[in-house]
Amino acid sequence: MSVSNGDTVKVEYTGKLSDGSVFDSSEGDEPLEFTLGEGQLIPGFEDAVEGMEVAEEKTVTIEADDAYGQKNDDFIQEFPKDSLPDEIPAEKGQQLQLQNQDGQAIPGMITQVTDDKITVDMNHPLAGKDLTFDIKVVDIQ
Repeated sequence: MSVSNGDTVKVEYTGKLSDGSVFDSSEGDEPLEFTLGEGQLIPGFEDAVEGMEVAEEKTVTIEADDAYGQKNDDFIQEFPKDSLPDEIPAEKGQQLQLQNQDGQAIPGMITQVTDDKITVDMNHPLAGKDLTFDIKVVDIQ
């Protein structure tokens, strides 16, 4: 039996960047469970799992467009430094939770700090990056 659309699948995986550094892994944790075709994961990962069989292993490189997309300059914005609450330090690398007009939370990271402004990047941290996954199917339902 091979994985097809609508199947619930359990996989073990390790995700790496092009420099070989690991950004995510199921090692030491429960396998990742998802239903193929429901869009719960990045498209390239779902495409890679489709057609695999239980105990099959593969390594696949997913280009940025089929992962988290390319970086979007519209998601990088400047804000007055004094718009930050006092308890949040205005430091490069600081993670933030912003809200859009609908009240939805949007994660961001401060990428630049000047005397009166901060620059916040709201792109996904893996946007613009090709990702390599080692994948092993452990169960198909």
